[in-house]
Amino acid sequence: MTTTSGQAPVLSVDPDAEIAPAPPQPTRPEIEARYGRTPLAKKRKRLFAYTAAGGFVVVLAAWLFWGGVIDNLETVDAQNTGHTLISDSEVEVTWQLTATPGQDVGCAVQALNSSFGIVGWKIVQIPGSSERTRSITESVRTTEQSVTGLIYRCWLA
Repeated sequence: MTTTSGQAPVLSVDPDAEIAPAPPQPTRPEIEARYGRTPLAKKRKRLFAYTAAGGFVVVLAAWLFWGGVIDNLETVDAQNTGHTLISDSEVEVTWQLTATPGQDVGCAVQALNSSFGIVGWKIVQIPGSSERTRSITESVRTTEQSVTGLIYRCWLA
């Protein structure tokens, strides 16, 4: 190595020096094994994929059965559609009832004051009908002036 003032050192190479041979290159099977790409690993991945797909199908089928078949057997749904204040001690509540045709239904109707306190409550028994969805109106007596009337809950009777 020679240096001159103010310049970077210059490396000199001996042209007669022996160059070390390159290490032997691994063969294709050795490379595949090193990175986990053996036939056994491929079978393992394929088995995992089939197992995961099968598990997904089972969960999907269970969800569809539970959500689709069981849910539609016998259900009741009630939606508030309105109320009318008849007097200081009475409110008329109207709701839409959806139930299995021919099935008797019970509903709880409530009246609330301005503080959301219950000032009237009534349990109504509704006989089965050939219609799936129908509009129901019921009058509820109150202990004081109400500001609203609501359907609280309905159930199969």
